Amino acid sequence: MALYPFNWGYDCPLSHNWPSRLLDQDFGLTITPDDLLTAVALPSLSTDYFRPWRQLAAAARDIGSSIKADKDKFQINLDVQHFAPEEISVKTADGFIVVEGKHEEKRDEHGYVSRQFSRRYALPKDVIADRVESKLSSDGVLTIVAPRDVPALQANERVIPIARTGPVRKEIKDETSESKPAKKDEKKIEKKK
Repeated sequence: MALYPFNWGYDCPLSHNWPSRLLDQDFGLTITPDDLLTAVALPSLSTDYFRPWRQLAAAARDIGSSIKADKDKFQINLDVQHFAPEEISVKTADGFIVVEGKHEEKRDEHGYVSRQFSRRYALPKDVIADRVESKLSSDGVLTIVAPRDVPALQANERVIPIARTGPVRKEIKDETSESKPAKKDEKKIEKKK
């Protein structure tokens, strides 16, 4: 992917050399080689150039959250790999699923880090809130499933069961086959007249 100038001058907030990962979901993780590149080391990658592959690489690494809604269920997958199961809570409140995670300051190889998040997902109207279930996989993906309510039949509607019977009687076929030649004979007689 080619680099192209992206210099709007220093009055534009986008041209300032602000920390690029400050608002990322994985803020506080290990520094990547991209973070170490500076205008001094590689002048062609200065802040005056737009680098779209940086967002693409981050999007490929980030599972984040995904929502799948079909006719049977409403499902949320959320990456919570940085939290222990006891640090995560899932609850329903006022038509929302609320997922929260928090752990206090922990020491890692670069210093101390603490994380906290809260996400709210609106429940569709036909979801049964009392039957919401959550599961945490070994690789840190939290799956929340809410079954959809089966729509009740209208009061004036009644389902009529179909009873199975044996083979169709041949008598019905014989009657129709006898009546057809009679009609042809009648047409021949009418033409003669």
